[in-house]
Amino acid sequence: MKRSTFALCLVLIFAAGIWAEAQEIAIGVDFSTTGPSATLGIPNMRAILLAPTVLGGHKVRYIYLDDASDPTLAVQNVKRLISQDNIDVLIGPSVTPPTIGVIETIAAAKVPMITLGSTSRLILPMDDKKKWVFKTPPNDDIYCGPEVNYMVKKGVKTLAIIAVNDPFGESWTDIATRLATAKGIKILNVEKFNRDDPSATAQALHAMSGHPDAILIAAVAGAAVTPNRALAELGYKGQIYHAGGMVNADFLRIGGKAVEGVYSPSPPLIVSDQLPNGYPTKKAGLAFLKLYEDKYGPGSRSQYAGHAWDAVTLLNVAIPVAMKKGKPGTPEFREALRDALENVKDVAGVQAIFNVTPADHCGIDQRGMVMVKVENGAWKLVDYPKF
Repeated sequence: MKRSTFALCLVLIFAAGIWAEAQEIAIGVDFSTTGPSATLGIPNMRAILLAPTVLGGHKVRYIYLDDASDPTLAVQNVKRLISQDNIDVLIGPSVTPPTIGVIETIAAAKVPMITLGSTSRLILPMDDKKKWVFKTPPNDDIYCGPEVNYMVKKGVKTLAIIAVNDPFGESWTDIATRLATAKGIKILNVEKFNRDDPSATAQALHAMSGHPDAILIAAVAGAAVTPNRALAELGYKGQIYHAGGMVNADFLRIGGKAVEGVYSPSPPLIVSDQLPNGYPTKKAGLAFLKLYEDKYGPGSRSQYAGHAWDAVTLLNVAIPVAMKKGKPGTPEFREALRDALENVKDVAGVQAIFNVTPADHCGIDQRGMVMVKVENGAWKLVDYPKF
């Protein structure tokens, strides 16, 4: 082969490689796979590792980074994913504080983000920055409404709150106070603790001082165990409720007997096999649980895996719509993908039915929430919406 012909072949091969890469949709992934939120971030990542590399008929590639549960590192990761990897969309972060940190960066770059943080304030009130943010966990009122209704059903008249001192705890304190008060439940006091505090005995004592019928713990991951353990050690005999950010196997393992009998709202995935036939998320939930537990073992199920999987489900619907208006790697495609995500309708995920609107970038109604209880060291379905 002549040198000129050989050189031309190399150029054509190189150009073909660039073209193929340009046609791939780059999905940035930022999760908390280490640090205090790792019990959420690890199942997030495990789900994405099972995700298909073709979505909506188009090739995708995932670029993974760990933010170590640190908002500052999350911002650095997202800036790198945007500048070096030219991502078309971000899945993550895993929790609220890092998500708050990266909104500014995402909005400035005009890259859509599907966060797995749950707090409503991540998408509300809607503005020019938050219009780039979507999320798969339900909003606070969808979590808290069924829980307050269940408290009423269980005869709760007085309530104390122990909340982690961060945006998640603040948001939950606000919504729980508002909804509980509207149902005639009196809030006796609110105690705060830090996510990495080794003990919450003082807060538990203060919460118990008014002899409340129930105590609500608003915290996520392992931090939710700390005040729960303190209440158990102090002999609290009332009802204990959680805010849903801890419904996984790790909470049961870390909490042990101290968390026996507690109640929590939860997306339905974790108890898909206990849902009645015909429940709108049961079929998809069971299929995902089989895929997930076949890979990671029986009992490994986690709602946080479901949040990540539902992000992929939304992209599977939105990508073919966006491809009609722009090529991957371009501002036109990212804008079109944002628009497509904003108009998702009746998409069945493993945890909810999504109907996203310009005013609501979550799009989950009460079908995406059930009540569960820890019974004999396992999650038991105790209440669900009837349709």
